[in-house]
Amino acid sequence: TEKSFCNSKGVRILCFAEKEVFAVNTAYDGLLHELQKQGAYLLNKAQTEQLVNIVLQPKKGGGHEVNKKWVGKDAARILETIGVHVPDTCRLAICEVPADHPFVLVEQMMPVLPIVRCQSFEQAVEDAVVAEHGNRHTASIFSKDVDHMTRFARVIETTIYVKNSATKAGVGIGGEGHCTMTIAGPTGEGITCAKSFCRRRCMLAEGGLRII
Repeated sequence: TEKSFCNSKGVRILCFAEKEVFAVNTAYDGLLHELQKQGAYLLNKAQTEQLVNIVLQPKKGGGHEVNKKWVGKDAARILETIGVHVPDTCRLAICEVPADHPFVLVEQMMPVLPIVRCQSFEQAVEDAVVAEHGNRHTASIFSKDVDHMTRFARVIETTIYVKNSATKAGVGIGGEGHCTMTIAGPTGEGITCAKSFCRRRCMLAEGGLRII
């Protein structure tokens, strides 16, 4: 995932990293198994709640917000705070949580990935739309069903939408397009390119040479 890509490269977690995963019941257990095979550490329920109290903090007016002290820190260092010692090769911590859990609703910017079990594709879509908060930022889907991919794209309405790859593919890392570590939002031009770093100039002749 993009979460572990950033952590493994010594780069601070980027804004287009996967914030949470909604997996349908038929794929859920297999997903957890494969993530652990790749070195992810699966938190139990008690460990998950311990971590919430460390990497998140109460927000004025209710809810939670990220504790900036832990933004972009290594998974191993974060896990040490709850007494879990893993090798430095561990790039990602994962946890099983419900759709209304703070880890799902708050953008962490750290290698802790909440995974939500969904009973159907429709439930997964509904939960994903709620978690996106209308930010129109980034989303991805893994599916062989073209109708499912199309429906999700229409309702999630994100600036970057990736099919069957990690979100980093949407910014040219292992996918098409220009490689960039940031994006222009709905008010910009989309993925940055060479033109993004140039300034347009007009030269007008009006009674004399005038540069604008």
